[in-house]
Amino acid sequence: MNGTHPDPQHLRDLARLRRVRDRIDREYAKPLDVEALARGVHMSAGHLSRQFKLAFGESPYSYLMTRRVERAMALLRRGDLSVTDVCFEVGCSSLGTFSTRFTELVGMPPGAYKREQAGATDGLPPCVAKQVTRPIRNREARASEPSLD
Repeated sequence: MNGTHPDPQHLRDLARLRRVRDRIDREYAKPLDVEALARGVHMSAGHLSRQFKLAFGESPYSYLMTRRVERAMALLRRGDLSVTDVCFEVGCSSLGTFSTRFTELVGMPPGAYKREQAGATDGLPPCVAKQVTRPIRNREARASEPSLD
């Protein structure tokens, strides 16, 4: 390759990665795992994980959990579901994993978030409420990098 034309295989991989990301966005509440996502685009799980992280800056699992937490935040703000109900509603099967991930991304446990957010957006137009309650992505990167020592 002389560097002036994109590699056709690379372009096909990017299209497949976008399909995986779109599927996660659509089906975040369904049981999804990297193996199933990889099978859906005819890639190995390892290759999908590596390529997805290169393309989007996080693993497919991390992206999925971020989508689930974003949806959980909206459900918790509504206030009519328990944390456990919200956990299962967004597709998580483990309350512990859900709570840990929620806390990493949002900065507080889901129960505390629900209490704090009760009525916090009352009176705000929905478009404003959505902006002020979005999770801050990349907080995760600072939250808990595994140490190598």
